[in-house]
Amino acid sequence: MIKGLQNYSQQALRTARYIGQGFMVTLDHMNRTASTIQYPYEKLIPSERFRGRIHFEFDKCIACEVCVRVCPINLPVVDWEFQKSMKKKQLKSYSIDFGVCIFCGNCVEYCPTNCLSMTEEYELSAYDRHELNYDHVALGRLPFPAAKDPMVQPVYGIGYLEKGIVERTKGSKTITTLSTN
Repeated sequence: MIKGLQNYSQQALRTARYIGQGFMVTLDHMNRTASTIQYPYEKLIPSERFRGRIHFEFDKCIACEVCVRVCPINLPVVDWEFQKSMKKKQLKSYSIDFGVCIFCGNCVEYCPTNCLSMTEEYELSAYDRHELNYDHVALGRLPFPAAKDPMVQPVYGIGYLEKGIVERTKGSKTITTLSTN
């Protein structure tokens, strides 16, 4: 009888300790800042190196097709005709299907005339996948920056470490230190 009561009290104390530990974790999480944003009303401003929708400048393109050759999936469709009078290629149309694009940035990096660039636009959703096939007119449209939209509150820096903080992963532990550089 006494031994059973002793086991019961030990189990009750152990249970109370586990509940207390869980409660402390909950309190710890309550003191943290929120890491979510209210999307339609707040938009995350991407970093400078963000790879968003590709912007295309039709006038700069020389139809060399380097972008097609460096693309891992041969995605850009370049349609051109040879002008005998000028002895040059004349670009007729250019299109990219963003439903297939992996946003690797090779086309932008290797373009000799810099007619391709990555924008900060990341809202490329559509109800029909064929709407994601952008021609040279749609690719030439510059996106409206979210930071200048008066109806949206821009959110900077979520998911990024502050300047001077270095984060390393060692095994399963994440070590955050202050950089002195």
